Amino acid sequence: MDVQERLDELAVLIEDAKAMPLSASCLVNRSQVLDLIQEIRQLLPESVQRADELLADREAVVQDGRREADRILDRARTEADRLVSEHEVYLAAVDEADALTRQTVSETAHMRKETDDYIDAKLATFEITLQKTLQTVDRGRERLRSQMYQELAPMAEPVYDDAAYAQDAAELDDRR
Repeated sequence: MDVQERLDELAVLIEDAKAMPLSASCLVNRSQVLDLIQEIRQLLPESVQRADELLADREAVVQDGRREADRILDRARTEADRLVSEHEVYLAAVDEADALTRQTVSETAHMRKETDDYIDAKLATFEITLQKTLQTVDRGRERLRSQMYQELAPMAEPVYDDAAYAQDAAELDDRR
């Protein structure tokens, strides 16, 4: 039996005790009450010890709960810091990528302009060379035609244009 049951027995004993007439007092069996009190005294240290153990357990459980809560909070803070850090790294990477993209577009446009200018200059040079070549071809054909007509014509002294021949030779040397 525990302390609570013994106290209940004591209360029933006193409630059922014979009342004294014209008084609030009652008659109880002394030995019975003293035996109950003695049993309660013997049970009380055990109950107090169990209560202390329960309190100690309660404190231990509360401490464990607090440690677990602190551990969970630390993990949550660490995870939050990691996520913020990853997000900041992501944003920095996006900014870097945008900057590289802008730089690449600018460099590409500059290179394209330089390439277009180079090609245009080469084409202009080629065009000039072709024009000179066409002029030389035209003069050569003209000379051939004039020689053909002279051969068909009555014999006369052939006329050579040494200046035109020298100019054609100089142009061919320039192209080489």
